Amino acid sequence: MEENNIFDQKPDFGGKKRSFNFKSLRKLILIALGAILVIIAVSGCFYTVDDKQQAVVTTFGKVTDVTDAGVHFKLPFGIQKAQKVDVNVYQKIELGYQSDDAGEGYQVKPEESTMITGDYNIVNIDFFVEYKVSDPISYLYSSVQPEEILRNLIQSQVRNVVGSSTIDSVLTDGKENIQMQVKDLVTNILAEYDIGLSLVDVKIQDSEPPTVAVIEAFKAVETAKQQAETVVNDAKAYQNAQLPKAQAEADKLIQNAEYLKQNRINEAVQQVAMFQAMYAEYAQNPGITKSRMYYEAIQEILPGVKLYINTAEAGSGVQMLLPLEKW
Repeated sequence: MEENNIFDQKPDFGGKKRSFNFKSLRKLILIALGAILVIIAVSGCFYTVDDKQQAVVTTFGKVTDVTDAGVHFKLPFGIQKAQKVDVNVYQKIELGYQSDDAGEGYQVKPEESTMITGDYNIVNIDFFVEYKVSDPISYLYSSVQPEEILRNLIQSQVRNVVGSSTIDSVLTDGKENIQMQVKDLVTNILAEYDIGLSLVDVKIQDSEPPTVAVIEAFKAVETAKQQAETVVNDAKAYQNAQLPKAQAEADKLIQNAEYLKQNRINEAVQQVAMFQAMYAEYAQNPGITKSRMYYEAIQEILPGVKLYINTAEAGSGVQMLLPLEKW
């Protein structure tokens, strides 16, 4: 008796018999699996790096390349791996406080902000630090948790610098110097540690004494300093306004003195010239010149008086008749 295979028969649809081939189905499944494997292999051969990243490529676990932004090829099936690192992004560290996710408030962390100054005063000081990845290979493989290492390093150097500063400089005019010192110290140590991170900026967000009374006292000191600076600036402004006027007046007096000096010199030269001319005439005719000088002196001494010269000789008997003025 012939045995029928259930897989070789199909239900009768419309009176027609169709046979089902198991071998064809298995072949289709294998083809589909192969296509899926090819797709997976091809998709695993390419990776994309954006403009803010770099990718560290490893071959069998060993670093072989660092790629920049763009689409790149790598060997599939785990032979090569590409790990992306944000290198052109400034990241932040908050010391002494922690901002909330919405950015609308913050939480104070006194275990980080409370410090002692060089003159044995307690101060609360908060720092905001910016850093970035400078070497993606060192960042990934030179240390474990490089951000935590950087945070601890910054906090250590902050306490070191604040501990050598006075309370007045921390609260008032020494903040910029403290920031520069912390940045220089941390940068030098990072160069030795080689954890792939570089410091961009260090800023003091806030610094204040721990009690309200001390806060008010330092506010009063700061107000007095600002008022003193205002007075000094006003004095300098007055000085700058008055100096040009004084200089102009001095120049005017000097020019007038020079004019008077030159005028006196000219008058003296003129008088010398007149005397020399008069002396030359006197040397030629002493009597006539002497009489003329006498008459000129009388006219100068008695202005408005008429002078009559009597030319008659004494004892000649000639009587001089003075002219009568019209009434």
